[in-house]
Amino acid sequence: MSRESLSKSLSRLRVRAPETQVPGRTRVLFVCLGNICRSPTAEGVFRQLVKEAGLADAIEVDSAGTGDYHIGEKPDPRACWAASRRGYDLSSLRARQVTAKDFQDFDYVLAMDEQNLRALQRIAPPDGAHKLKMLTDFCSSGECGIPDPYIGGPEGFDRVLDIVEEGAQGLLRHIRSEIGR
Repeated sequence: MSRESLSKSLSRLRVRAPETQVPGRTRVLFVCLGNICRSPTAEGVFRQLVKEAGLADAIEVDSAGTGDYHIGEKPDPRACWAASRRGYDLSSLRARQVTAKDFQDFDYVLAMDEQNLRALQRIAPPDGAHKLKMLTDFCSSGECGIPDPYIGGPEGFDRVLDIVEEGAQGLLRHIRSEIGR
């Protein structure tokens, strides 16, 4: 194996580690299939809402994928473009795969659709299953999941943002009521 291909392989394996846990913080993990479209979009939107609400000291945010297809990769350029048009920056995010340990580390593990919810249910330890929900559980419009925009046009990424923004706002209201802020 050449030095260049070894370097490429190693950089693909490098993933961002979840932030160090800080007692008293609420930790939220968004999960989709590959962690390059929907879940990083949700992470970027929710992170911005948390910052604007002055709760960055109280709420931590991350995202992951149930699959290992894109580990170490940046979000899909179409997701980044759509997000940037609405003022969200996804450029620092990198894909990682969800693990059973995430159920220990996070207070909320939020799936983007039913397929990912079932995948998460299979890996959730018994004492962590109660943390598992869908982001659309926090939508008032009755959305039942966030469609995967990967194989489609740019309008799919705008639709994802519409649903994510609604769910993220509902989630923030819910967490604020729980932490009393």
